[in-house]
Amino acid sequence: MKKVSKSTRSSPNRTKADDAEEGTLTDRAYRELEEMIVTLQLLPGTVLSEQALALRLKIGRTPIREALQRLARDGLVVIMPRRGIMVSEINLKLQLRLLEVRRELERLMASLAAERATPEERREFAEVAQAMLAASTKSDDIAFMRLDQRFNILIATAARNEFARRSMGLMNALSRRFWYQHYQEVADMPLAAKLHAAVADAVAQKKAKAAASASDRLIDYIEDFARKTLDS
Repeated sequence: MKKVSKSTRSSPNRTKADDAEEGTLTDRAYRELEEMIVTLQLLPGTVLSEQALALRLKIGRTPIREALQRLARDGLVVIMPRRGIMVSEINLKLQLRLLEVRRELERLMASLAAERATPEERREFAEVAQAMLAASTKSDDIAFMRLDQRFNILIATAARNEFARRSMGLMNALSRRFWYQHYQEVADMPLAAKLHAAVADAVAQKKAKAAASASDRLIDYIEDFARKTLDS
């Protein structure tokens, strides 16, 4: 008989504190696995084991399983019934179709964020802009990736539109992984940092039209970057 974990949700002795702890562990598992996939520590095509990941991250299998389900919704892993879980492949055509949607959504979200961000969020945008420029100067790719994720979350939060936020959440990780795979070959990290910083600065200064225009310039660069990977 399969042993039932004490952390199983159906346990009659389960408390709200237990649920909160498991939620925290699931969030942690998701963040760590997402970074491992995006930064190619887990390569496309890798077959994943819940047990091995639980041991590697020192987290129980239930949070690992829930994190993998979230990653499947993000398109970073593929759940194959009776065959296991595999890290998804990287596809240029998919990336270009994704950018068609990103352009419209990011322009809208940048404009909304400029209008709706709180004073505290505007200060954070200014901080992120400076930190991205510093990371690019040092060629610190991991720091840059983390700041890019922070930037994305901040834009989505400040825009105050849950539908746009959910839609962008399905695309950000795929876009960051594609960038990480090719940035050493064709990316201009200082330019990428300046373009991100321009969006962040416009939001920080409550300039909605400038934020929208800066967002378009950023997507122009990202699309050009994606197409250059064909020649690399």
